[in-house]
Amino acid sequence: MNRHAILHRPDAPTAYAVGDDELEVVLRAARGDLCRVEVVYGDRYTRPRRDRRVAMTVVAQDELFDYWTARITLASRRFRYYFVLDDGRETLCYGEEGFRREPPVEEWWRWSFQYPYLWFHDGQDDPPDWAQDAIVYQVFVERFANGDPTNDPPGVEPWGGTPTRTSFFGGDLQGIIDHLDHLARLGVSCLYLTPIFESPTNHKYDTTDYYGIDPHFGNEEVARRLVDECHMRGIRVILDAVFNHSGFDFFAFQDVLENGEKSPYFNWFRVWKTPIETRPRATYETFGTNLWRMPKLATDNPEVQDYFLGVAEHWTRTLGIDGWRLDVGDEVDPRFWRRFRERVRAINPDALIVGEVLHDAPGFVRGDQMDCYMNYPWRDLVVDFFAKRRISPKEFADGLASLRMRYRRQVDRAMWNLIDSHDRERFLTACGGDRRRMLLATTFQFMYTGTPYIYYGDEVGMEGEHDPDCRRCMPWDRSEWDREMLNHYRTLARLRRRYRALRRGEYATLVAGSSVGELFAFARWDTNSCLVVLMNNSEEPAWCDPDLVRRRMAEVSGLKRWAACAFRPVLSVGGPSVGGAQARNLGAHNSGAVAPSGDPAAACHSHASQYIAQEHHMGAAAAGAGATHAPGGLSPGLLPQGGASPSDGPSGFAGPNGLEGLEHSLSTPLGWQRFAVSNGLESPEGRDAAGGVTEASTNPPCAWPLHPGRIHLPPMSALVYILTRGSE
Repeated sequence: MNRHAILHRPDAPTAYAVGDDELEVVLRAARGDLCRVEVVYGDRYTRPRRDRRVAMTVVAQDELFDYWTARITLASRRFRYYFVLDDGRETLCYGEEGFRREPPVEEWWRWSFQYPYLWFHDGQDDPPDWAQDAIVYQVFVERFANGDPTNDPPGVEPWGGTPTRTSFFGGDLQGIIDHLDHLARLGVSCLYLTPIFESPTNHKYDTTDYYGIDPHFGNEEVARRLVDECHMRGIRVILDAVFNHSGFDFFAFQDVLENGEKSPYFNWFRVWKTPIETRPRATYETFGTNLWRMPKLATDNPEVQDYFLGVAEHWTRTLGIDGWRLDVGDEVDPRFWRRFRERVRAINPDALIVGEVLHDAPGFVRGDQMDCYMNYPWRDLVVDFFAKRRISPKEFADGLASLRMRYRRQVDRAMWNLIDSHDRERFLTACGGDRRRMLLATTFQFMYTGTPYIYYGDEVGMEGEHDPDCRRCMPWDRSEWDREMLNHYRTLARLRRRYRALRRGEYATLVAGSSVGELFAFARWDTNSCLVVLMNNSEEPAWCDPDLVRRRMAEVSGLKRWAACAFRPVLSVGGPSVGGAQARNLGAHNSGAVAPSGDPAAACHSHASQYIAQEHHMGAAAAGAGATHAPGGLSPGLLPQGGASPSDGPSGFAGPNGLEGLEHSLSTPLGWQRFAVSNGLESPEGRDAAGGVTEASTNPPCAWPLHPGRIHLPPMSALVYILTRGSE
């Protein structure tokens, strides 16, 4: 037994409350070393003869370790416990004082791990419940839309010009209001705005007046109307809190400039020399390296804390916002964030507090400061795997597992999983313009644990190098939009809304090849549903053995109950180009269309099952014969007649019978299914098309070569299946 690898501490993230009397415990061990682990526990004041035993299960594996977990429950909330470890050769007991062959008879209290008392605080230490269900959309306000030209700053440039660090294009709050329906149809439920307070720059991260809306963005009335309009659409609003540093023109810093050490605000900053100089180097501490227009605030000063707590309370109460994103959150005094959390939550108990933290920092999300943070380490893995393709599926899966196990599961499900932002190059640019890679990456983003995060314009195919190029103007000319990308995002949002397992379910990697370009497969599940995702992130076709997938499922506790269930497709993504068009989502378009040549066999052999003719075939045609060929090269099958038609509500989400109707139409086993669906997405003319199971082509079945028991994945493609049991 590899004792060096075994680790547990009676504190988060390896021991934490998940209910009023329920504790989750995690044990780390060398990968593949242990075959069985149990946790033995009891009340810390009760002798061991009354202890209980619970088997633990492996929930994650990274390159070096297995992570075993279990939940233990005591009405008294006072836990004493140890672990029984079996590697097939020897059995050891592991407690706070180390390893023993048997637990001690006399020193059992001292030797055991102890979680003295479980304080759940009614979940107040966790992210608000709604955060697990959110889809976040970030707006860089100055570049989203110009809704009120009368408040444009001097020297404003024509919309859509090349951005520089000093350019202005006139984006404002009214522009966001004007386009909220776009966000609602996209499926957004949380809007994050970069700073809106008065500042001389286009980015507003050097605040002049924390109590004033920037006049080039609007005023307090417009800001309040924006929040109200968002709430009417079911969209929550997060503002940017820039409390690590102020702007050079901030009143307190200007007073220090004028009065030096005699200023009552002198200790609000860290000044090394007076009179203050800005060049060649600032004689005071700044954000970053010598960014003299951003003097760093002394957030350990109680006066500074009180001032900015007042700012946060004012806007939380005045605008009725739903939370804050904390700029440079890891460089602010943690005592300030603890006070900040208490004061903001006193006004809005459901407020979300998200940190800008660019690295792994579990200490900030222990329940007393931030709820979660922007998941840049996750983004780095996604860029390496999908955009750059420089790591293998196994390396990708190992990295994901390591990240998941650094946080409490409540935190992991609320983390903002971004692929780009105003501080990073656009993801499509990182992909070298290869939109297939972005289609795969965003599919994974919406299928994985955590909160999907959309940077404005990604949904219509915007590109951009690093700042300032990643801050281009949002194009509102629809002829410039990548509508397939937009439909793809909308489809993903609907799937996430439809299946609770994608928002709150468990995760397991099923297949992860050790070479770049090999198959990657994973599952998400809860008590009601299970989804299996197959991904081919390579330029070569791939084949998946369903029996292998089922065997891997049977090895995962909680997932094995789904292993024998029927697989039915809900989404096909990517694949090769046909006639110059990129592959489309089966969840967004009708299948059964033929290739441009009109030859159904050619269509099938070129995977044209992933394409749709320009016309939407509705009505009587939908009641005709079955579809002609299987998605992604699967064996031919039939589309059952009828089926419910999805309907769009005002927010653009599928109605209650939408995807459910699709599910009920797809009842054949894995490898033998056929389906066709339109989900109310945007038509080529830019209008929202009606939904429903629409295509039932009369083309003869194509001569796709049968490969019984194997699933074909074209290059750069993904297939998503829903698993159901028996009569479901």
